Order: sequence, then C-alpha cells, then structure tokens
Amino acid sequence: MRVVRVSKAGVNLVLRSTRVITPEGTRAASVAVADGKIAAVLPYDAEVPNGARLEDAGDDVVLPGLVDTHVHVNDPGRTEWEGFFTATRAAAAGGVTTLLDMPLNSLPPTTTVGNLAVKREVARAKAHVDVGFWGGAVPSNVKDLRPLYDAGVFGFKCFLSPSGVEEFPELGQEQLARSMAEIAGFGGLLIVHAEDPHRLAAAPQESGPKYADFLASRPRDAENTAIAGLIAQAKRLNARVHVLHLSSSDALPLIAEAKREGLRISVESCPHFLTLTAEEVPDGATEFKCCPPIREAANQDALWAGLADGTIDCIVSDHSPCTTELKTSDFASAWGGISSLQLGLPAIWTEARKRGRGLEDVVRWMSAAPAELAGLSSRKGAIEAGRDADFAVLAPEETFTVDAAELHHRNRITAYAGRTLYGVVKSTWLRGERIAENGTVAEPAGRLLERNNRS
Repeated sequence: MRVVRVSKAGVNLVLRSTRVITPEGTRAASVAVADGKIAAVLPYDAEVPNGARLEDAGDDVVLPGLVDTHVHVNDPGRTEWEGFFTATRAAAAGGVTTLLDMPLNSLPPTTTVGNLAVKREVARAKAHVDVGFWGGAVPSNVKDLRPLYDAGVFGFKCFLSPSGVEEFPELGQEQLARSMAEIAGFGGLLIVHAEDPHRLAAAPQESGPKYADFLASRPRDAENTAIAGLIAQAKRLNARVHVLHLSSSDALPLIAEAKREGLRISVESCPHFLTLTAEEVPDGATEFKCCPPIREAANQDALWAGLADGTIDCIVSDHSPCTTELKTSDFASAWGGISSLQLGLPAIWTEARKRGRGLEDVVRWMSAAPAELAGLSSRKGAIEAGRDADFAVLAPEETFTVDAAELHHRNRITAYAGRTLYGVVKSTWLRGERIAENGTVAEPAGRLLERNNRS
C-alpha cells in the first residue's frame, strides 16, 4: 500500500463507516481526506483531527467512485439526445465519479484536435463529475491520431460495421490495419465495436415489432468473426486492443486463448447484457434495443462465468440515449441504445448478489478495472492513500423500484423501468466534496481529464 504523509492539520474530512471497501478487503475504517486526496485509511475509531469534519456513514458501504469508460454524451450537436450537464448529473446520482465520453454521436465527432477542443469547451462548465475523452479512428484520419493522442485523448474508438451515423464511418480491414499500426506505433489503445459487416448483411433483416426478428439480424457469429479478425491483427502488429460491449459468450474462448498467448487484449461487458435477457423483452419494446443485442439467458450465464474467471475485465454502461421519438416500435428503424448511466451499480449489484458475488467484485469490475483500462489507476478506482477522494456511499440491502421520471439523464426512457433493484446510492463524493445526496445533485464541480492524469 502507498503511504502519503499528510499532517493532521491538512485533513479536512473524515468519512467513517463499518464497511469500507479497500484493495485489501472490506473493513471498518475512517478515511482521512486532505486537499481532495485520500490522506490515509485509518482504524475505525481513529481520532478526528482538529478542524476536520466527521461524516459517519454508519453501516452503509463506502466504495470508490465508479469509473465508466463508455458513455455517449452526444454534446454538442445532438444535445436533444443527451448533454454533459444531464449525463454527468445522472452519473453523480448513480455513484459514478469519472466517465469517458465516446467520440461519436456528437457533432463534431472527436476525430481531430480541433473537434476535441470544441468538445472540451462545451463540457468544461457542465460536468458534475470528472470527464475524459476518447478519440475516434475513421478511414480519413490516420494523420490525426498522433496529434489527438498528444492532446490527451485516452485512446481511439473504431467500428468494424456501420456506426449508425454517417459522420463516423466504419473501418474496413485494410483501414483497420493502418489505424492499428499507427496507434501501436506510439503505444496507444484501440477500442473496437466488433461486429462483422458481412455476417450482418447475410443475416435476415425483418422490420417490425418482434424482438426475435431483431435478435436474428445481429447474430453471435458477427461478433465472433470480428473478434477473431481483431485478435489476428493485434497479434500481427503487437497492438493493444479492447473489445467493447461484449454480448456473445461464444467469443469468450477466443479471447481467453489470446490472453493466454500474452496478447494485450481486454474486454468489457455492460449491465444490460448481464441483467436483461432476450426472453423477457416484449415485442415493440425498443427501449431494450442495442447493438450488439441483449441475448438469451444461457448466454448471460456464460458472460458471468467470463467475469468470474477474468476473461471479461470490466463492466461499463454504454449509455447511449436518444429522444423518445427515435424509440419507435419497429426494432429495425428504432435507435439502438440503452440509457443506464444512473442505474448500472444497483442493476449489477442486484444480479451479482443473486449469483453469489460480493460488492468487492462489483468494485473491481466497475471501478478498479475501468480505471486501469484508461490509465487512471494512480488516482481513481480505489480507496487508498494518494488517490482522489472519490466515493459512493451505498445501502446495499435497501431496494427501490425504477421510475423513469426520477432519472437525471435528459430523455427519461429506460429498459429498467419498473424493476426493483438492490442498492440505494445515498451519496457521491468527488475529491472530498459531496456532489450528490439521496438523488439530489449539486452544481457542476467536475474537471476535464487528459491522458497521463493531467486535469
């Protein structure tokens, strides 16, 4: 454990609980905070320094603020879908203290340094939590990748099949190789929406309200084929790659073998794949539509097994909202995306506890591992001396029923409406300041983050 020496006079906050989740396990502790950093994790009954205020969480669990590396904020350009103010407000209410914004669905997309500057300027005064940015890899911007990296993006996202927006086209295999080689050359990370366009084109494409028809249009084999090709390219180029929103459990053996071979590959999945199943999606209920799709219960069981054995590294939201009007009852034409930024922690905790997993597992998947992915683990993702004093206080035995009208993201439509979930977020803290309490969120206090921990 790292030790940071801070005089008692510098401590301004002590957050105390009988259950604090640290890298060494869960224990009763008092967390001392100075200048927005964790100064020390002390015994539960440690003396509170003069001038410091004591916040006693009782038996509620204090865990590190969640790090969500997959959020579509859509701001600027499609702010009627979402925006930095509303997305980060939802994050704060849900215990998320750091998020990374995806490079598409905004206008402009984050594919040049100039466009990145536009995004940062829009976000600066609106962020309730800390915000960083992914860059985009598209066919026309290989020359822009290194400048974006030097400007502080955390890595680069690409699609292997159509993205759904014309300003962010997919990469063909030769284009993928060029972008991957460029990014590998300066040690960057490529994160990939992995569905094979040829397998998608060959699948039956039926319009209408039936979820079974939509599921058939996005077969597992599209993911499996794309991931196999991605692994081959990464091996050839010695590149670091990350598979986004894994839905097909059939790809797990491929990924596990690549990891055993020493390839630098990591994988995420999402709350909707781990808590919702195809069998329960009503026809016409396009709030459940996402790409790749929510699959069957047996597939979900295998994804949980992949989490348990480490094949899947982390869980992130893939919060991808839109206006209510775009969620038509036709699965073929409705916008694909699940709004879940505020609900990821209770959704995953509800399912994890049913499967015999603990909150320490949830913290590893939703805080520590995403922080590691983004290169933020020196300051985010754990309650440990020297890290940012970012916390979520959770009542894990309490339940609530999801009411879409009470959610903080802009368009209050969600696949979780009406579900009863375990885990009530009582408060959220960013650098030692309370930014949300019992669903009420304070004024924006987040900072913009850059790669290499600059802010």
